[in-house]
Amino acid sequence: MTKVSIVIRTKNEERWIEACLKEVFNQTHDNFEVIIVDNESTDKTIKKAKSFPVKVISLASFTPGRAINLGVSESKGEIIVILSGHCIPVNNKWLQNLISDLDDPNVAGVYGRQEPMSFSSDSDKRDLVTVFGLDKKIQIKDPFFHNANSAVRKKFLDNFPFDEEVTNVEDRVWGMEVIKNGYKIIYEPLASVYHYHGINHNMSPSRTRNVVRILESIGKENSNLNPKYLSSFESSSLKITAFIPTIGDLEMCDDTPFIYYTIKRALEAKHVNKVVVLTDNKKTATTCKNLGAEVPFLRPSKLSLPTSSIQDILKYGVLQLRELNYQTDLCVVLYKNYPFRSSSFIDDLIERFIREGADCMLPMKDEGRAIWRKSNEDVETINPFMPRDLKKDQFLVSHFGLGFITYAQHVIDGSLGFDKKVYSYPLYDTLSSLEIRDKETISSVSVLLKNFMNR
Repeated sequence: MTKVSIVIRTKNEERWIEACLKEVFNQTHDNFEVIIVDNESTDKTIKKAKSFPVKVISLASFTPGRAINLGVSESKGEIIVILSGHCIPVNNKWLQNLISDLDDPNVAGVYGRQEPMSFSSDSDKRDLVTVFGLDKKIQIKDPFFHNANSAVRKKFLDNFPFDEEVTNVEDRVWGMEVIKNGYKIIYEPLASVYHYHGINHNMSPSRTRNVVRILESIGKENSNLNPKYLSSFESSSLKITAFIPTIGDLEMCDDTPFIYYTIKRALEAKHVNKVVVLTDNKKTATTCKNLGAEVPFLRPSKLSLPTSSIQDILKYGVLQLRELNYQTDLCVVLYKNYPFRSSSFIDDLIERFIREGADCMLPMKDEGRAIWRKSNEDVETINPFMPRDLKKDQFLVSHFGLGFITYAQHVIDGSLGFDKKVYSYPLYDTLSSLEIRDKETISSVSVLLKNFMNR
């Protein structure tokens, strides 16, 4: 009888672990060991687990792939079975049914059925019933795999270990790799477990975002994971215009017009079809044309005041282009005082805007420091001093001028899309968010800017 190592990942599973292990130790295939890889549980998970003959390993720096690989490194079996601590085998044939297909050397892994519990949420019940059907499947192209209930030959993991960096769907990442290398994946419905929260964790928004990002990053070579809306966008006739608003004479950075750094990056962006400078100054218009931008019209004086709204300025620009028989679909607003943005930033902003189905998007940066509000002479805190990880609310600082994007129609109707689906573009690059607003600072960063442009 083949030796099996059952690796069970846990984190505060005291509600489930006893029922899980009771059914594990009631299997007809009884040549196995159980290895618990625990992510520093603070409840009674370990105490309950140790009432069974199990080996316990603690893991502080947890990712699902790292936990599995650690369990594998401590195992003695020929087959590795991976089970979540909140999954309970349905019957005593679960293990036998799960590992039987691994006799075929072309089978990389087997995953079993997951059934909801009576008190699982309706959304979890729907997802489990929809995804895990009653028919056995042999997957030759489909990389779907699920480690809540799965089995893999140990020697197979020498060449295909689980990714230890991804925070979710390490099983799907692994599935893609083995399918790409010509192996098969088996779905075995007779190897079934009860799974309380289902495969989507009751629709947790943060987990959903993480899962989608990972799937998109690994799915570029697989048509099932490469988003159709992105590929269709790349071949579409969307007309994207970058608008750069400025008034008066141009500031100089040594002997270079400061606006040059914004114009150059906009011209380099592969998704931008037209770069238009919105200025009221004829001399500025001539300079910007020499730098490669278009200045097909000048802003009227009433839209060149310090109090002029960007909404009105953009609307004027879009309508003037229409008068010139140019129809803009998307507007990207780039202020000249963010000279450290890259062309790839602009392209990624546009791609993410399309991918998210947003009505408008702007770069935002997490602000974990204390925030104070001043009213007349009164000062009050709205984001108090405390460790950032303990703060309930998340505060975001927007950088509109770094790269705001919206549909031209929202500009025309006067909303800019702020009354619809507003999405934030996560901003991690400190340099790109550096805003230069005065002549003294422009002069002081001239060397840094030249080095940046030469990268």
